[in-house]
Amino acid sequence: MDAGHSDVLILGGGLAGLSLAIQLRREQPALRVRVLERLRHPAPAAAFKVGESTVEIGAHYFDTVLGLREHLEQAQLRKFGFRFFFSDGRDDVTATTELGVSAVFPTPSYQIDRGIFENFLALRAQELGAEFIDGATVRQVELAGTGAAHRVQYERDGALQQVQARWVIDAAGRTGLIKRRRGLEKANGHDANAAWFRVAARVSIDDWGDAAWRARCTPPERWRSTNHLCGPGYWVWMIPLASGSHSIGIVADARLHPLETYNSYDKAMDWLAHHQPRLHRALEPLRPALQDFRFLRHFSNDCAQVFSAERWAISGIAGLFLDPFYSPGSDYIAIANTYIADLIARDSRGEPIARLARRYEQLYFSFYRNTMALYEGQYPMFGHAQWMPVKVVWDYAYYWGVLCQFFFQERLTDLGLFARLATPLARCEALNREVQALLRTAAGSATGRNDAQMLDQVRMAWFGELNRGLRDRLDADALAERIEHHAAMLEALAAAIRTLVATRADACTQALFDVLAAVRVEPSATLAAAS
Repeated sequence: MDAGHSDVLILGGGLAGLSLAIQLRREQPALRVRVLERLRHPAPAAAFKVGESTVEIGAHYFDTVLGLREHLEQAQLRKFGFRFFFSDGRDDVTATTELGVSAVFPTPSYQIDRGIFENFLALRAQELGAEFIDGATVRQVELAGTGAAHRVQYERDGALQQVQARWVIDAAGRTGLIKRRRGLEKANGHDANAAWFRVAARVSIDDWGDAAWRARCTPPERWRSTNHLCGPGYWVWMIPLASGSHSIGIVADARLHPLETYNSYDKAMDWLAHHQPRLHRALEPLRPALQDFRFLRHFSNDCAQVFSAERWAISGIAGLFLDPFYSPGSDYIAIANTYIADLIARDSRGEPIARLARRYEQLYFSFYRNTMALYEGQYPMFGHAQWMPVKVVWDYAYYWGVLCQFFFQERLTDLGLFARLATPLARCEALNREVQALLRTAAGSATGRNDAQMLDQVRMAWFGELNRGLRDRLDADALAERIEHHAAMLEALAAAIRTLVATRADACTQALFDVLAAVRVEPSATLAAAS
């Protein structure tokens, strides 16, 4: 049966597909947008999906670009930043080194209950005029050449339907409908695995310490953070959900912690009893509250192509995925959807898009490669209580200082600005790779000094200003000046890290942080002056 024609047919009604549908209908309300989703709606709360923590780009995409702030503030949880504990084998987590903020930074991020959120996204997309078809299993995708309509066949309630579309977007997750049909699978060098589960109860890390420990934070609500319990070769996440459930995940280097040691709930609990006994002690009484369990081997992947002038594109993990550490998944959905929406808008106006599709893809892949440097080969140092906090500060500075700037200032599609800033951007990329290698070598797979202390990022004035500055509104010239200033800042920060590694290997982490907090770069400084 022929189900008609769409301007844009989105395969997959999860986070990537529904957010794109909303974006397209908000920005181009004349477009006929249809979404095919395999699962039935409404989805259950604490839905069986990973990707519950957002960081600044993804959060800004949802709350501002898509206009969903009211829902996020009322129906989801405002995140209390990232928080790290170097607690391998420790029952006394509160007596280890803690890295985090004592007060929430001004630019918001959120903990997302995916079931609640995707139900809301589906309703919002329909309110805006998109057609949403759940329970639809895609059976065939025929991508046409230039000018002709694409054809997609799907099955719903036992009946086959066929739809034509000018654009087809694959947002179907790891099914990878276009990726597999076009042979676009591409491996990368990051070999890590994950297992995760949810319990229908709040796991309150605040109860693990005394009143003085709780009072280090204002408000004393560490449970709202994405809490990372770190050890050599792995980290464990603790993410609260608005439904009242808590998400727990183990992510580990495949060589150091084989998946077979934690690929069932009982094995995962045994693994936690050994590596994170305090969390195990909190979870043991909650065994009857277990809601689900899943594991995923080799979750990190690449893709040979994501945007095509033949009017197809791939968004979300249907294309590529980095790592859940630092929660970049929704960031890359936001970036991909921004490029896809722009290509569709230009095509609808009759503009040629072949050159733009290639250039947008080059930028998208460059963001992916630069961010991959934060993960690849780095897991052995994750338990190092001295150098890992330094890495986290650097990684944030690089993220907030460069990539976030282009997204928040709506300049991802400004190819002229990227060309103008080619030199400082290349320098930032080189500095990032240098610092990653330097810290990886300095830390090795050891754990370092693990003093009972809180490393409060609020004390780092320049760090907080980076976060606050994301909310500024800048024109192209002001943004160019800021990027050059941030390149100089990263030069100064890298120089400080080089000195720390060379001269202060045995210093306590607070002393290392004091050095980083003292980094100063005048606003007028340029890359040339810093060099």
